Amino acid sequence: MMGSHEKDIQIGEVAESLRITTRTIRYYEEIGLMPPPRRLEGGSRVYSKEDVTRLKFILKLKELGLSLKEMHELAENYRVHQNTDKIMPKLLGFLDEHIHKIDEKISRLSSLRKDIVDYRTRILDLLKEQNG
Repeated sequence: MMGSHEKDIQIGEVAESLRITTRTIRYYEEIGLMPPPRRLEGGSRVYSKEDVTRLKFILKLKELGLSLKEMHELAENYRVHQNTDKIMPKLLGFLDEHIHKIDEKISRLSSLRKDIVDYRTRILDLLKEQNG
C-alpha cells in the first residue's frame, strides 16, 4: 500500500527498535501518553514517524526521572496549546525539581559514606588494640 502511510511501522518493530516491550507501548496508549494508533485491517497497530518520535520523547523523560503524572501534565499542555514554547518552561521546572532531588540524594549518600568509613576506621582501631 503506497501513500501517506507507506512508512508506518508495526508495533513489534517499534518495540524492538526502542528496546521496550509492546506491552509498554500499549500501556502508554491506555494511560493517554500516546494517541490511539492507526490499525491495519487485521487490527495490527501501526505507528508513524511522529508516533515513534513521541515515544522516544516519553522514554527520554522517563530516563530523566519524570513521573507519569508529570508526563501527563506536559502532554496535556501540548494538547491544549499545540506549542512547545508553552511546554518547555514546564519541562524545565520539572527537570529543576529532579536536579534538586538528585542533589539531596547525593548529599545523603555522601554523608552515609562518611559514616560508614568512620565506623570502619573505628572497627580497625579496635582490632589493632585487641591484637596489639
